[in-house]
Amino acid sequence: MSQLRPAILLLLLLTLVTGVVYPFLTTSLAQWLFPAQANGSLLEEDGVVRGSALIGQNFTQPGYFWGRPSATSDKPDNPLASGGSNLAASNPALDKAVAERVAALRAANPQAPAAVPVELVTTSASGLDPDISTDAALWQAPRIAASRKLPLAQVEALIDQQTHRPLMPFLGSPTVNVLQLNMALNDL
Repeated sequence: MSQLRPAILLLLLLTLVTGVVYPFLTTSLAQWLFPAQANGSLLEEDGVVRGSALIGQNFTQPGYFWGRPSATSDKPDNPLASGGSNLAASNPALDKAVAERVAALRAANPQAPAAVPVELVTTSASGLDPDISTDAALWQAPRIAASRKLPLAQVEALIDQQTHRPLMPFLGSPTVNVLQLNMALNDL
């Protein structure tokens, strides 16, 4: 009985510290230091939340840029079912899926070069990648310009404005966030 009381007090103390104080402290610090990130990096357009800068969205209309295909289970870009397809490079199902995606992209982008950027036909590891390379965005630019009746140079300039460049060129490749690019497209 003499050990039961300290054990219960220690349980209550640790529950208070790890279950109340620590979460309150970390949440408060995150809200104070990084409010946008702490709230999900949400992107708003006209006061309406359009999505998160960290999670890809499934754009299929010809007037919008398309991101990477998603391998999430029940519907594309479902953040509750994140994960890759786990198909090996030697798997015939992967070859078939890539061939179908290439054919669909070439049909939707007849004025684009024949070589389709690889990230437009392969999924990312998470299935939720929000970014594409500038090459993939520029490859889609003729379709966007034709669909929206905009000069190609204006669409290419918008891609350049929305490009995120690494601090040093050897640290990565320039990328474009598809949701932010499409929101900027809507603002034109």
